[in-house]
Amino acid sequence: MTLLQLASLLIVLAGAFGAINYFFLRLPAPIGILVVALLTSLVMMAGDAFLGLHIGDMVEAAIADIDFSDALMEGALGLMLFAGALHVKVSDLRSVWPMVLIMATAGVVLSTLVVGYGFHWLTGAPILVALTFGALISPTDPVAVLGVLRGADLRKSLETIISGESLFNDGVGYVVFLVLSGVAFSAGHGEAATLADAGKLFLHEAVGGALLGIALGWALFRLMRLIDDPSLEVLLTLGLAFGGYELALMLHVSGPIMAVCAGLLIGDVGARYGMSDETRKYVDAFWMLVDEILNAVLFLMIGFEIFAITLDAGILTVAAASVALALLGRLIAVVVPVLALKPFTSFGPGVVPIMTWGGLKGGISVALALSLPEMEWKPVILTATYVIVVFSIIVQGLTVGWVAQRTGRQQTLV
Repeated sequence: MTLLQLASLLIVLAGAFGAINYFFLRLPAPIGILVVALLTSLVMMAGDAFLGLHIGDMVEAAIADIDFSDALMEGALGLMLFAGALHVKVSDLRSVWPMVLIMATAGVVLSTLVVGYGFHWLTGAPILVALTFGALISPTDPVAVLGVLRGADLRKSLETIISGESLFNDGVGYVVFLVLSGVAFSAGHGEAATLADAGKLFLHEAVGGALLGIALGWALFRLMRLIDDPSLEVLLTLGLAFGGYELALMLHVSGPIMAVCAGLLIGDVGARYGMSDETRKYVDAFWMLVDEILNAVLFLMIGFEIFAITLDAGILTVAAASVALALLGRLIAVVVPVLALKPFTSFGPGVVPIMTWGGLKGGISVALALSLPEMEWKPVILTATYVIVVFSIIVQGLTVGWVAQRTGRQQTLV
């Protein structure tokens, strides 16, 4: 199957499943597409098991041809992060930046430790392998979070914290994953990575990605001030998202952090001082459409990735327990920053449950799990990751609005 044929098939299926959801399920579009894709996959598996149709086998072979990890991490992720960052204003982040900063850094580390040591205790996996699992499952997914928050009716300040944190902790979590996986799997492949090497890698990836994103975003902003052509300016933003992400990969700095920083700069400073009203409408409409299409395709692919996991009773039991473990890690990652900032900031009673339940996992975690080298623990990690992600998107995504109402939707950061 050629790349064009594959892209065409994914778009057709995303549209068809979206229509089924629209007419029958009436769920939020991304969640509905995931549910329909998952149900379709399960029906095909049942047909193979009981009727010998072998349809699922053909789909599994087609899924194997799609490198989900590369397609997301080196393709669509930069566009989706850039699109999400465009609609988060720096001026809104300014008032809640301490919470966003601590959640995106210390919160990720705390969750990684809790989930990692819990997974080690639960399965007996080597501690570094378990911590690698903790790192890939700890960040909240900005694609899932931003897609679901639109319909959750949260207060603006709390929505800004959750969305801002998801944009930054995604990049930080990816760097932590690279560091831990490098240390965990370097043994037997030359010299082992040291703690100093890990620290240098983290600084190079995270700080380098941020500086690159700011530099490219500022350069484009200066160029856009000299242009008054909406179509050309949309094309320039697309070039920044595509080219900047690829440049980050070439320079071995964090592409996700680059995309977020560039998107924030263009969406705030660029929109206010470098675009006319007409251009701003063009850019917003274009990137909202790109975001919706890529969201639909990503959630479709997550639904079909069930063919890549191991449906073994023992592994599924571990995966179910890992859901509670991931929620515990998220709870601690929220509670500690809240307690640290409580002497300086007043919080409403609903902040902890809403931020805990609203910390959705998504395709990035699945992609990172798929990128792990072949080893004894990969089937367990991949299955646990998939179950956590599906639970997070469907169960947490559909109920986060209810949780917000029950715990005091109007009570939030002051």
